[in-house]
Amino acid sequence: MARPIWTGNLSFGLLNVPVSLMSGTRSTDLSFRMLDARDRKPIRFERVNADTGEEVPWKEIIKAFEYDKGSYVVIEKEDIASAAPETHESVEIETFVDEDAIDVRFFEKPYVLVPGKKAEKGYVLLRETLKKAKKIGVARVVIRTREYLSAVMPLGDALVLVLMRYPQELVDPVEYKLPAGKASTYRIAPKELAMATQLVDSMASKWNPEDYHDEFRTRLSEIIRKRIKQKGKTTKVLDEAEDAAEGTATNVVDFVSLLQKSLGEKGGKSTKPAKSAKPRKSA
Repeated sequence: MARPIWTGNLSFGLLNVPVSLMSGTRSTDLSFRMLDARDRKPIRFERVNADTGEEVPWKEIIKAFEYDKGSYVVIEKEDIASAAPETHESVEIETFVDEDAIDVRFFEKPYVLVPGKKAEKGYVLLRETLKKAKKIGVARVVIRTREYLSAVMPLGDALVLVLMRYPQELVDPVEYKLPAGKASTYRIAPKELAMATQLVDSMASKWNPEDYHDEFRTRLSEIIRKRIKQKGKTTKVLDEAEDAAEGTATNVVDFVSLLQKSLGEKGGKSTKPAKSAKPRKSA
């Protein structure tokens, strides 16, 4: 059974849903080893000092930032720890936006949020609310020691978390020389545009991801199997991941009360002095 990356909480408002962050992708790349062409023996890479050529043990290796060619500032473990986010094992939804509001270029890597024990009600509440409202949540998530921007969205019975790129990571297309203007600017005749539209319509179909496969990997795998067979050996290529089954459970958290309190905080209607925040209840 697949292991969670972490087990923590998905929170929005005062609602806190225990979840496990599971991988949403699997690597299908073929792994190669580098061999010495003369005797077919594996090549080993060593960590060596660039000046002395001597091998450096892991315990003697430190991290540094090269701010100029050949000039470095050493970054200690304490420096990295101080820059790391304070919260761990949590998905903090900060806002909700329309499901089509985010440019697809921002989306990077998907994960699956799996509800914890007795957390199904809170999980389904958020999932169905997002479906009905046609919204996705914009959240902060910590994976290992780094904080990421992410989107939480419903997908069938699941809540999927997709890591997002920050705006600074995207290249604005205006930086490139692109053909601006309409079709008429480039002497594209109405007939040409109509025929191109007709061609697109004739090629249109419903999106079915199962129709697409990594043909390069398939062909290369067949070559590898033939080479192995020539040696009188056999091998198995595992293409399917293990499926995890989750049981059902019930809970007794008062969601109406928590939702009302969350709405009250957002509305800011109360004129009473703010009280110290109480710990969130698990959903």
